[in-house]
Order: sequence, then C-alpha cells, then structure tokens
Amino acid sequence: MGRVVSATVPALLAAAVVCAPGSSARRRLRLLIPTPAGRARAVPPLRLLVVLAGAGLGLVLGGPAGAVAGAVAAEVMRRRRTRARERAAAVAAAGELAEAVSRIVEELRTGAHPAAALDGARSDGPLAAEALAPAAAAARLGDDVPAALRRGAGERSDLVATELRRLAGAWSLADRHGAPLADLLSGTLADLRWRLAFEARVRARLAGPRATAGVLTALPLLGLGLGHLLGADPLGVLRDGILGQALLLVGSGLLLAGLLWSDRIATGPVTR
Repeated sequence: MGRVVSATVPALLAAAVVCAPGSSARRRLRLLIPTPAGRARAVPPLRLLVVLAGAGLGLVLGGPAGAVAGAVAAEVMRRRRTRARERAAAVAAAGELAEAVSRIVEELRTGAHPAAALDGARSDGPLAAEALAPAAAAARLGDDVPAALRRGAGERSDLVATELRRLAGAWSLADRHGAPLADLLSGTLADLRWRLAFEARVRARLAGPRATAGVLTALPLLGLGLGHLLGADPLGVLRDGILGQALLLVGSGLLLAGLLWSDRIATGPVTR
C-alpha cells in the first residue's frame, strides 16, 4: 500500500506538468466570460482525466516511472489527436471558403453589390459563414471590410487565416485604386484552390511514411510482448530497481520524441 501511495506522487506531478496551459491556452482562457468574482470559468477536466488514466495504467504496468511515462504518453496522444482534428477542420473550412469566394466572384460579375455578395455568406457552409461573418457585418454597416477580414484572420492560425489576409489585401487594393474586385478575388480563389490541391497531394504521398512511423513506434511495445511469450519478464525488469525505472523513463522519452519528430516531418510540408 505504501508503494502505491508513494508512486501516486510522481504521477500527480507529471499530470500537473503536462496539463499546465501554454501561452496559447492562456490566451484562450482570458477570452472566457469571467465569473462575478472576475475569474475565468473552470476548464472541463477531460484532459486531466486522460492524463490520470495514462498515469494509472503506467503505474500498474511499470511502477512510478511507468506512471510518469504513462501520463506523458497520454497527453502526447491526446495532443496528436487534437491537432489531427484541427488540421481536418482547417482543410474543410478552407474548402468551404473557396466555394464561398467562388460564389462571391460570380455574383460580382453579374453586377451584385459587394455588400450583398458578402451577405450571401450566411447561405454558404457553416465554417465559411463563420470566417466571413465579421466582413459581412462590416459591409452591411458600411465599415472597413479589409480591416474586418484581418481581424477575423487574427483569431485563427490555419490556412483560412492566410486566405482571409489575401482577401483583405485584394479588397483593400480594389477600394484604394478602383481595380475590379471580381478579378482580384478570382486570382485569390485560384491560389486557394491550388493550395488545397497541393495539400491533398502531399497528404496522399505522406500516408505511407506516416504508417511506417506508426509501425516503428509500436515495435518496442511488441518487443515487450514477445519477451513475455519467450518466458522473460521485461516488465518486471523495468518495474523493479532504479536501473529498470531509469531505462523505462529514457526509453519512453525517446519513443515519444521519435513519434513527435516523425509527426513534425510529416506535417511540416503541409502546414507551412
């Protein structure tokens, strides 16, 4: 019992470290609606539960070092899943934005007013409507549309943010110099469609390397299972003694570092 209690301390410390919000998370927390006491609302404990579940599983399998490794591994996997969802949502939003800009260009070429063309974004996809909502509101009120587009881009960090800045530049150029807005937006649309097609090609070609990285990451775990089948006790070696615990920490750290590095290599050409 004393061993379990003593092992809980490093597990909780690891959970606190990996759950500490970074700079971007702190910015999001400051945007939350404050309570009457002036403090932000409580963050849902799902992240903490995931980390504690990983720490508990690691504690059972590998002792105190396993608890630390399990907590870190759970947080790394959670972040990888979150980033994958964010990338998929960004690609979907960029696709909807391309369709919305195409509609705006067609309406402008038929003689529609730019404000009316932007106001039609409410009938586009929900992601595109959300991205263009500030600009549509500014157009209805006679405000600065390029500034509204740049404000909307400042709240994002994906491909849509880049394209909103391009749209703002095209719109500003049309306002200042009287250039045809439809032609400028048409050039921006062609660039956006090329980027989406390029991203799709890169992702398709990187599917094989991603699968290979996943297999290589699973090999050490398969090695532990093979060791048990051969009559050895690899988990016992890692669980007992300072040397085994140190090897468990170093090995799991290198494994997670390799996984993150492979993700960096695979997603870098797409996200830049």
